[in-house]
Amino acid sequence: MITTSHVKGVPEMSVNFIGYIGFNNTSELHSAVRSRALDRDYIRSALQVQEDGGFDRVLIPFGSSSPESQIVAAYGTALTTKLGFLVAHRPGFTQPTLAARQLATLDQLSDGRVAVHIITGGADEDMARDGDVGTTKTERYARSDEYLSILREEWTARAPFDHDGKFYHIRKAFSSVHPGNLPVFFGGTSPEAIDVAGRHADVYATWGETLEATREVVSRVRASAARYGRRIGFSLSLRPVIADTEEAAWKRAAEIEDQVRASREQAGLPLSGHRPPNDGSRRLLETASARRQDTRLWTGVARLTGAAGNSTGLVGTAEQVAESLLEYYKLGIGNFLIRGFEPLDDARRYGEELIPLTRDLVTALDTTEERQAV
Repeated sequence: MITTSHVKGVPEMSVNFIGYIGFNNTSELHSAVRSRALDRDYIRSALQVQEDGGFDRVLIPFGSSSPESQIVAAYGTALTTKLGFLVAHRPGFTQPTLAARQLATLDQLSDGRVAVHIITGGADEDMARDGDVGTTKTERYARSDEYLSILREEWTARAPFDHDGKFYHIRKAFSSVHPGNLPVFFGGTSPEAIDVAGRHADVYATWGETLEATREVVSRVRASAARYGRRIGFSLSLRPVIADTEEAAWKRAAEIEDQVRASREQAGLPLSGHRPPNDGSRRLLETASARRQDTRLWTGVARLTGAAGNSTGLVGTAEQVAESLLEYYKLGIGNFLIRGFEPLDDARRYGEELIPLTRDLVTALDTTEERQAV
């Protein structure tokens, strides 16, 4: 089994949990206070809850109208001692040599607690807000490919280098600061995305689909990495809904759907007829053709929101959800990005129940496999 324990930059444990640091206490259920687009008190609380709860990293998201992810990550590293940071970063708006030095500096100052999640960008309107107008998806992935080549060269070069490509022309680039260990995460399910991931990524990130669909994606990405003589780890994003009983968990999932529906109706947002701009959301929307898949995979929110991002979940008791995570682990998923609909309360419960239960199951499985291999 290939998990992220075999991949550069990931701690020596076979399963890792990634949380989420939004910029305020909001989710699909309720909006943030408009004056609190960046809520320092909330960020501090979310950092503390997830560090205390045993999360390995937290994702800092990126958006064209959001606070800047690297600055928030720098703030977070100063407030924590163990927690890692997965910094979302979009190519095309910063020169890759400068981005490489920024990330390497953050890696050094945090004592190696930084990873970067490359977000190529699928929504034209979001790209246009930052001045990227008229580029196609194919061009964006080609740019990300070139960008990552330069980024890694800047991180590793011991002498000045030149670069002449379609998107970037560089003369005598050199950085005096180098990361100690900075893994690259990358997502996207189109052929272009999977090719770039196979060439550059340490960890391929995908959303929560059925076991069968996840197995197929893992196979495609592994084949892509193999073409470049590389190995790659995997991350799966989910929104677990856990309760003391299975019945209570599914009742809570139904309540979440009702709240999301009401929130979208109040905001004048559509509940159906969605046409997502990116392949990943279209795949997730296909998964959401049935509200419930694979016993515990719940797609209700994805159906209502048009699968806008990480919107599918696993529903049940903590023990049941941990068992479902173990099935994904058996497919090669070594990272689980989990976040709830009540950000602080759910993260706290994940740390108290779901994370230790899953770690115990994974340890037992790995121990059994090691004994059988002897």
